Amino acid sequence: MRSQSLTATSYNFRYAGYFWRRCNYRTRLPCSRHFTTPDLLEKPYYVTSPIFYVNAAPHVGHLYTLVLTDVFKRFNALKGKKAILCTGTDEHGMKIQQAAQKAGKDIRAFCDENYRSFEVLAERANIQYDHFIRTSEPDHRFAVQHFWLMLQERGYIYTSTHEGWYSVSDETFYPPSSIHLALDPSTGRKFTASRETGKEVEWTSEVNYHFRLSSLRDRLLQFYADHRDFVQPSTRMQDVVQQVNAGLSDLSVSRPKERLSWGIPVPDDPSQTIYVWLDALINYLTKTNYPFQIPGREHAAGWPADVHVIGKDIVRFHCIYWPAFLLALDLPLPEQIMTHAHWTLNHEKMSKSTGNVVNPFFALDRFGSDTMRFYLIRDGGIKDDRDYDNAYIIDRYKTLQGSLGNLVTRVVRGKGWNVRRAVELSCFDDSPHGQKHLEILRYLPASVDGWMAQLQPGSALGDILEVVDQRPSAHHHPLPQTNQYMQHASPWNFGAPTDKHGRPKASKCLDLGRLDPIIYACAESIRICAILLQPVMPERMKHVLDLLGVDEGRRMIGDAT
Repeated sequence: MRSQSLTATSYNFRYAGYFWRRCNYRTRLPCSRHFTTPDLLEKPYYVTSPIFYVNAAPHVGHLYTLVLTDVFKRFNALKGKKAILCTGTDEHGMKIQQAAQKAGKDIRAFCDENYRSFEVLAERANIQYDHFIRTSEPDHRFAVQHFWLMLQERGYIYTSTHEGWYSVSDETFYPPSSIHLALDPSTGRKFTASRETGKEVEWTSEVNYHFRLSSLRDRLLQFYADHRDFVQPSTRMQDVVQQVNAGLSDLSVSRPKERLSWGIPVPDDPSQTIYVWLDALINYLTKTNYPFQIPGREHAAGWPADVHVIGKDIVRFHCIYWPAFLLALDLPLPEQIMTHAHWTLNHEKMSKSTGNVVNPFFALDRFGSDTMRFYLIRDGGIKDDRDYDNAYIIDRYKTLQGSLGNLVTRVVRGKGWNVRRAVELSCFDDSPHGQKHLEILRYLPASVDGWMAQLQPGSALGDILEVVDQRPSAHHHPLPQTNQYMQHASPWNFGAPTDKHGRPKASKCLDLGRLDPIIYACAESIRICAILLQPVMPERMKHVLDLLGVDEGRRMIGDAT
């Protein structure tokens, strides 16, 4: 585990031994330079990924989810907030028990070995997690059993015989209306499967504990009506409301120990094991000190979560069951749940059984963490699935190199001008093209902040990239972008002529009054874009900001003005 945070320090922009001076934005670019130290009692920004099953190795979908959560965490930390990211592994349940048996290993040893690959993935992808939870840890077991006892005390738990179609892979029961006869194309075998996930189900009859989910239907619907943006995107919010409107059945929340021994025992009834999804969902509370929050400071460790980031395949558990559990105990609900789409390969669903899965470690080895982070945020689907292809990664990054990378090289290593002098003067170009470029820079930080508030980091990234190079936009009409602006302004026409070694032939620039504002405008554009790109590409943008001499204490989102 590790704990990392980004905090604001004194702000000085230093470039090669001198201070980067900002222009007077009272007449140019509106600027807010007011930072406040967060109150010690202020609730931190809290974002979570789902916890990942340890029965199989990580795939690119896990990496995508982790990167999304990390981008949200870093962005809010750069806004001056204390930000917490929680991720981890789900180590209980039938599928883990069976996977360990198949591998011929002790279950505890199997989990101890396999959880590490997810922790390594987070580290390799430069994920700034604060908590890495394992559901097999004692503090989580205590939190789950306490939660169970509270549900029981309030009358939400009862005993009953349960019959239905159970999916070991999905760890859930399905009603008859949600199953169908399926065919395995590789073997020709027919089997009963879930319509929703395609996973095999088996008929099960057992005596276990149930949760009165049906009694919370009206409260859930009222909550959805009061919080219409609870689930993102809105199409999935509509699906959730439709499912709950159609009616809810009570939920089986335990399994007999003779069938499922690997899990958390029901308090006072060791013959039953707590349902893996109830166990797993409580992980979001465990690392917020539940049930030991200090009165008056219940939010100090982050709860309620600002965002749960999940894949679209686990919407029902997070958007129906989890709110119902919390409502039953009158606990605060998460602010929002972001549900993202999946990655396909050759336009087909990735599946371990067919072998068309992407090993994220191979991708990180080949392309590096920043390149993969950039590709996943740029191309990743929120509403619709997206196709994964190495050729796309190469193409997207080459495009970035040709736009932002080219701009940095042209400005910082350009011949015939002095970036240091231009920055010290801090004066924008007042030509028509210069003013249009200024308008872009004025608009960009608010635009990015707006997209991030809407949980659309891909759109935020798109707006940043448009500032560097003009490209078609679905959001607004394109304006002259920085590379285009620089090409049109042609600063090389106003600089001192140089010899073949780049040394000026003349002692003065031909037109300093025209040259320096152009260079300053381009340098400011790079600086602002690099600050805003830090959550996506932290290592590369640190290099760019270091190259510009931007002081580390002045790389917050508030500095991008």
